[in-house]
Amino acid sequence: MNDLFRSPRRHQPLAARMRPDTLAHYVGQTHLLGPGKPLREAVERGQLHSMVLWGPPGVGKTTFARLLAQECDARFATLSAVLAGVKEIRQAVAEAEQHAAQSGRGTILFVDEVHRFNKSQQDAFLPYVEEGTVTFVGATTENPAFELNNALLSRCRVYLLRSLSEDELAGMLRRALTEDEELSSRNIAISDEILNKITLSADGDARSALNLLEIACDLSREEGSRQVIDEDVLAEVLTADVRRFDKGGDFFYDQISALHKSVRGSDPDAALYWFARMVDGGCDPMYIARRAVRMASEDIGNADPRALEIALNAWDVQERLGSPEGELAIAQAITYLAVAAKSNAVYSAYKRALADIRREPSYEVPVHLRNAPTRLAKEMAHGADYRYAHDEPDGFAAGENYFPEAIASRRYYDPVPRGLELKISEKMEKLRELNRSSGRQRYPEREKR
Repeated sequence: MNDLFRSPRRHQPLAARMRPDTLAHYVGQTHLLGPGKPLREAVERGQLHSMVLWGPPGVGKTTFARLLAQECDARFATLSAVLAGVKEIRQAVAEAEQHAAQSGRGTILFVDEVHRFNKSQQDAFLPYVEEGTVTFVGATTENPAFELNNALLSRCRVYLLRSLSEDELAGMLRRALTEDEELSSRNIAISDEILNKITLSADGDARSALNLLEIACDLSREEGSRQVIDEDVLAEVLTADVRRFDKGGDFFYDQISALHKSVRGSDPDAALYWFARMVDGGCDPMYIARRAVRMASEDIGNADPRALEIALNAWDVQERLGSPEGELAIAQAITYLAVAAKSNAVYSAYKRALADIRREPSYEVPVHLRNAPTRLAKEMAHGADYRYAHDEPDGFAAGENYFPEAIASRRYYDPVPRGLELKISEKMEKLRELNRSSGRQRYPEREKR
């Protein structure tokens, strides 16, 4: 009868069962925790300091914080920024003070998803971190420089944790098959090829890799005394496989940055790779199409004006046809942008002109350039002495000034000697020579800005 009311034993996922219990068993982050690395030596000496662990999901942020407490003989307390507020922060600090008074041991306060705390909640940690009441360890998947207060960051060291390599993940999965009591008792048969496909799908995430392995073991088919994980089982496990891609987060902006820089660097292969990575990860192709239009103006400009047209056409195709036809049009545009002649002359000229406008007075429009729609305007000489370019030789009013008088010598646009801008540069030099020889030039020779 008593058995009916006895709580069943809670099943732990494989990822929890394989959590390392010593720093020696910790997988990955050798750039921080390898032999002789400063952080490793500080932990082994028990030298605690507040820190922020920044990295993608499943790279061991929580595990490292737990091991840090264990290695340094400190109490381990946790808060989740998703659920906690200032009240919970103060309660956690009070418990840390009480524990220190009773046992003399310090407390590591681990705050998961710390970037989700607002400014006032982050500020609540400051006096306790400053006084050493707790050793603050925050975990975040977002760039701390953007998401955390400078006051809190100044009191912590930021450590970047990297995705685990395929070799690291594969080694961890093999250990799970032999060292985990539950899996080792089931005599699981799995080839290196299948194991490698699981590590590839996990995309550097240890938790994901272990979860996929556990699901595969549960779906494995019996073959004599063995349980076999084959291609059919793997296909069932990976039906919802999506690469790591955080819309709006650091992965998103890192990948679009890599795509843009590959186009700017005239590398169509790398540009296609990053485009495919983003599409495979679930990025909206319309976003990439819009960014391609920006690339065409910012990095190609008048060196090849067709680039803008091709980018706009790809955007239009994506809007009209959707996937996958539209994605092919975007791929076509991206490769064209990558191999096109490059110029940021228009982009740079626009920024310089905008900077001058924001820094200087609002100069008046020269009288000869003003509109004269009324008799009063004409009586005030608006538009007087304006030379209609189409009535001039070669359609150019040599010597005319179109700037405010105070800045008549300004020059912003400086075409590069590539693509169509090479021809534009030659034409502009010819027009400048006509200005110089006209005898009617109203302004000194323009200077580059």
